[in-house]
Amino acid sequence: MSRLIDKGLEEQSAMLCKMAELTYETVNLAIQSYLSGENVHRQVQEMSDLLMSMAEEIEDKTFELISRFQPVASDLRIIKSNMKIAYDFSRYSRYALDISYVTDKLCAVGACEAWMVPLIKAVSEKVLEMVRISIDALKTYDGALAKTVSALEQDVDKMYFDYLNRLIEKTHVPIKCVISSVLVMRYLERIADHATYVCEAIVYIATGEKILLR
Repeated sequence: MSRLIDKGLEEQSAMLCKMAELTYETVNLAIQSYLSGENVHRQVQEMSDLLMSMAEEIEDKTFELISRFQPVASDLRIIKSNMKIAYDFSRYSRYALDISYVTDKLCAVGACEAWMVPLIKAVSEKVLEMVRISIDALKTYDGALAKTVSALEQDVDKMYFDYLNRLIEKTHVPIKCVISSVLVMRYLERIADHATYVCEAIVYIATGEKILLR
């Protein structure tokens, strides 16, 4: 027998899944623009603003469910976690906006030294994989899938610091390329961190277990 709160939980979940897919599109668009040199800053700005608005709607839905239905502990775990995940998705979008700003105001990686391109592309692919996992795990509350981001997050951290170390060894890299690449690599590393936060929340929803995947 369905409860009054169940419809509200379904609505919140549907809102979050819709936000999730737009989040992936936004992050992917920003990353591809940095790799290709295409300027999509205005488009990413619009998508990011929409995602921030969606996060606020999910927050409002959270307070509505709590105030109207006085959820039991298992329901409250889902409601609270969904609001947290919505915040992390909004952070994805803001870092995507930062990446598009770098492309617009400084330069894309294609304008830099050739050795930079495959390294940044490799990190980008890892990060997009993490974002995709966080979204797919959310749709079915798949805790086992969510836990797979841990190894990827460690890979991204290592690749980030390896890149910084290699950049330090170079003495003739144009300053725009130094600034833009370091910023973008940092934003990618932060997106990876938020992907782990999302997956930690999914494991909590699925099992009630609080874990760290970083």
